[in-house]
Amino acid sequence: MAEDPQRNFRSAYYEKVGFRGVEEKKSLEILLKDNPLDIEKLSTFSQRFPLPSMYRIHVWKVLLGILPPHSDSHALVARYRLEQYMDIKEALLAMRFVHTGTPHTELYLRMHQLENQQLPCRSELTQPGEEDEDFLAIARVMEEIVDNPVDCYWLIRCFVNQFNHKFGDSIPHLPKSLEHFLSQEDGRLLAHLKTSGSLAVLPYSLWFRRCFADCLPETSLQRVWDKVISGSCKILVFVAMEILLSYKIKLMGMSQSDAVVNFLSNMPQENTDAIVTKAIELWHKYCGTPMHSV
Repeated sequence: MAEDPQRNFRSAYYEKVGFRGVEEKKSLEILLKDNPLDIEKLSTFSQRFPLPSMYRIHVWKVLLGILPPHSDSHALVARYRLEQYMDIKEALLAMRFVHTGTPHTELYLRMHQLENQQLPCRSELTQPGEEDEDFLAIARVMEEIVDNPVDCYWLIRCFVNQFNHKFGDSIPHLPKSLEHFLSQEDGRLLAHLKTSGSLAVLPYSLWFRRCFADCLPETSLQRVWDKVISGSCKILVFVAMEILLSYKIKLMGMSQSDAVVNFLSNMPQENTDAIVTKAIELWHKYCGTPMHSV
């Protein structure tokens, strides 16, 4: 039977925007028409398949609880989110914690601090602490992904809150998970990292606390955050492992831990899409597509 060129064109297009086939696109569209939305099914879909940009922000807002499952109330809730955003911003302006020229990322941080009752006294404002720097790193990436500042703030706020609440206890254990899975994939590389003293000082904070913000470009990072938002922080382990595997030859030639950490903290950006793709394959290989896997 002759191949249908139109079907082939559609398949190639959907694969390019993030779907492996037309059926997956239809499945997601059906899920998004449900009222109420089935959060569990949306999470499962996001873990199984990449979300293209045309749907990503909407799915993120639902999975993070910014929008409720009942889609008929989305417009009302969006208005409340806007009003709350403006009230918090006006309060900060009135207290002179921010001004009209304050960068958005700093504004988002102060809003987050005010909502969490962590806003310092104006006389005590100092350089951002470690947790603040993590927030700002994530905020800088989200600002590249989302144009609307209101949506951007709520996505940052809810992403950070969900991540800390769900995975805060798991983050300290991720380096051990990385060592375990790397021993199965490449024992020689693991041995070298141990011998050089690099394994203990890899940029774990950059990788795990910041979810690779300031490490991977936002175009690659969005697919990683799909998995984190849908319930898995272990994807971060496999991204870290694939970075190590992808630069194995270069890393094997480094005998000083400082050189290893410096390279990994400022790694090249040209092949990050391939790294993320292989990392997701490894994640599926070792973890399948578990619901809310940590």
